[in-house]
Amino acid sequence: TSSNLDKRGTGDIWMLTVNEYKAASRRTKLAYRLYRNPFIMFILGPIYVFLITNRFNKKGARRKERVNTYLTNLAIVALAAACCLIFGWQSFLLVQGPIFLISGSIGVWLFYVQHTFEDSYFEADENWSYVQAAVEGSSFYKLPKLLQWLTGNIGYHHVHHLSPKVPNYKLEVAHEHHEPLKNVPTITLKTSLQSLAFRLWDEDNKQFVSFRAIKHIPVNLPPDSPEKQKLRKNA
Repeated sequence: TSSNLDKRGTGDIWMLTVNEYKAASRRTKLAYRLYRNPFIMFILGPIYVFLITNRFNKKGARRKERVNTYLTNLAIVALAAACCLIFGWQSFLLVQGPIFLISGSIGVWLFYVQHTFEDSYFEADENWSYVQAAVEGSSFYKLPKLLQWLTGNIGYHHVHHLSPKVPNYKLEVAHEHHEPLKNVPTITLKTSLQSLAFRLWDEDNKQFVSFRAIKHIPVNLPPDSPEKQKLRKNA
């Protein structure tokens, strides 16, 4: 479902199109702007996702999945409690706190930047292509060798989306030995910072834009469209 405009909401970052944003209520716009704020997305967001929401199962989860989640939670609590008893809770928080916050922020950043770049790929379900979504909707994050190693080759995100079974230590090989994969969108540490300004997907021009850039873009969302009805319902 990656880059599929009609199947958003599972395992992705909340993203509205220009038309959807313009047709949204003030409440939805405010919520979206807060969600897209860098401090909330990269500082508070990881705490909420990894520390809270990931501790619960989604509605309709199978018994095996629920049991696995409960056992994992119990193991985490037991390990944390043991560490606090052995080393003291202050020492535990001084070590684990920064690790959790920094790694969580980096993790969200890596996911964000590899799907949010100017000329990305998003299409309605009827025009959506699995291959295009993989190689055009996921970027090649070209990192320095040390960071590439530390992040487990996650910069080769396009290869992962194209074939999830390729292990992380083979992603670079797959990229280098398949000529079409070398032409995917490439971003660097420097150019990736530009993605902080990208907030909305412009369906007409097929690119991400900032909030400021949409002032002169007319809304083309029909009043009776499913998207607008959904926005009204969510508002």
